[in-house]
Amino acid sequence: MDLSITSKIPAVGNSIFTVMSQLATEYGAVNLGQGFPDFSMDAALTELVSKAMRDDFNQYAPMSGLPILRERLAEKANKLYNANIHPNTDITITPGGTYAIYTALTTVLRPGDEVIVFEPAYDSYIPNIEVNGAIPVLISLSYPNYSIPWEEVQQKITSKTRMIMINTPHNPTGAVLSETDIEQLRKIVAGTNILILSDEVYEHLIYDGIAHQSILRYPDLLARSFVCFSFGKTYHCTGWKLGYCISSPTLMKEFRKLHQFNAFSCDTPKQVALAKYLPNQSAYLNLGNFLQQKRDYFRTLMQATPFECIPSHGSYFECYSYAQFSNETDMELAVRLTKEYGITTVPLSAFYKNGTDNKVLRFCFAKKESTLELAAQKLSKIK
Repeated sequence: MDLSITSKIPAVGNSIFTVMSQLATEYGAVNLGQGFPDFSMDAALTELVSKAMRDDFNQYAPMSGLPILRERLAEKANKLYNANIHPNTDITITPGGTYAIYTALTTVLRPGDEVIVFEPAYDSYIPNIEVNGAIPVLISLSYPNYSIPWEEVQQKITSKTRMIMINTPHNPTGAVLSETDIEQLRKIVAGTNILILSDEVYEHLIYDGIAHQSILRYPDLLARSFVCFSFGKTYHCTGWKLGYCISSPTLMKEFRKLHQFNAFSCDTPKQVALAKYLPNQSAYLNLGNFLQQKRDYFRTLMQATPFECIPSHGSYFECYSYAQFSNETDMELAVRLTKEYGITTVPLSAFYKNGTDNKVLRFCFAKKESTLELAAQKLSKIK
């Protein structure tokens, strides 16, 4: 007998990252599509993990995360953002930033709730909302600088608005929110029951001397927010799938109710290692300069190609327009680049629910210089 189910998210298939990475493997292409480094993480951190395993830290960690790790993170938040974070009530360690986002949404959303989402958007947001029976209210960022049109946000607030999702530095565009943006957000949510989910997994990957406007800087906003972070993005270990969420005690209490019956707890040896490694502030304080050099080098290399840069100020990514040399859809061009030129990117239309196509491709520059050089060499031959 064939069993049948009604899909909760029927429009969802394989992610664009899966599709393009499979294509890259099939054609042996240089993959600048998916966002992960192709260089090694700090050997000192991997040795700390090995030592933790040898020292027998191999059993369950507490549900909310290793206490010493949460204490270190609270100290870090205070130093960076002057935030008064209590490690026992405000922080939960999670198996990745995406998990933290899903759990936060599932903690508070009920069928019929509305969530404001800015597009292009990281591809998990809309399915995470819809699987909870909630409704994504989509607002396009203003092309080509991908800024938030705050007047439109105000217009789309209704009695059903439960949450506004923000992401800074932004994936996929690398746009960064300013203090003015935060003030606009404050005005909109003041006196309401609207919650905020702030995706800050790229908090240290920010460039050009710009200060990261973390929600942790603003106690009034933090009281109504879930703020999600990633160790993988900070320490070049995306495969570890470790992150954390910071919130107010009231919201975090509910977050943990769900978390305890899902993942329950996270990898203990890695938590032990991260707790010992976190006092090494230079590892994250110097990250912006390190990756900005890669961004700038890639920009220089791309000048030999027909692509036009749309400047990024954060994240692993920079977007490039091709409207000046091709009328192809971005998906058509991305596939052709992989098959004919051996270079894989991600089409930006994949980050819009309705497939908005501004003829823009996203490139990941968090790669070895040799990888970037080879990619640019291939792109310079495009016709």
